[in-house]
Formats: sequence, structure tokens, C-alpha cells
Amino acid sequence: MSTPEPTEQELREALAQLRVEDVVLQTVVTLVNLAGSKLTAEGDKDLEQARQGIEAVRALLPLCPQEELGPVRDAVSQLQMIYVREAGDPGGEAPPAPAEPEQPPKREEPPSRIWTPPGS
Repeated sequence: MSTPEPTEQELREALAQLRVEDVVLQTVVTLVNLAGSKLTAEGDKDLEQARQGIEAVRALLPLCPQEELGPVRDAVSQLQMIYVREAGDPGGEAPPAPAEPEQPPKREEPPSRIWTPPGS
């Protein structure tokens, strides 16, 4: 069974309720997941794409709702650590990792692997 297509009025109502912050947060989550997959893909790792994803997330963090930042920052920190480990050369020299964004004091939350916003 196929779902009926929404009407133009239903689409307008849905867009009226959508907030830019929600779209930015969804974009950040998508970039975190994409960067993670680029770092952990067996035989097909792409460190440059992962680095770009991490940098994009860091650039968008100030635009995200503040109450949602804890889990996102945890995920970015994990990605940065994986990036450094994966990008290290055999001589023990690792390229500089993307810098940590300035962070307000963290709330105590359990660490997460890949975060998705509530209700998704």
C-alpha cells in the first residue's frame, strides 16, 4: 500500500511549523553520521571527507539549539579522536586534528555513539 501524497495545504502547514534550528540540527546529525561512516568504512575510508564533515559540524554548532549540544559535542569529540587515530602515519606523527570548538560547561549525560534528535 502506498501512502497518499500530501496536499499543497498540508505541505504549507508542515513548513510553517518547521524551524531553521531543527533543519540545522538535522544537518549536523547527518554530517556526524556521514563523517563517522567515512572514518570507519572497511577498505573504503575517506579521511578528507571525514575531516570536511567534522569541520562542517564545528561550523554549524553555534547555530544549533543549545539544549541539544551535549550529545552532538560528544559525537564530534569521538569523531576527532578516531580521525587522529586513522590519519596517523607509521612514524607516530599524526596530522593535527580539527580543533575542539569552545564549549560551555558540559551537562552530565551518558556518552553516545551516534546521536539522533528526539522524535526522529
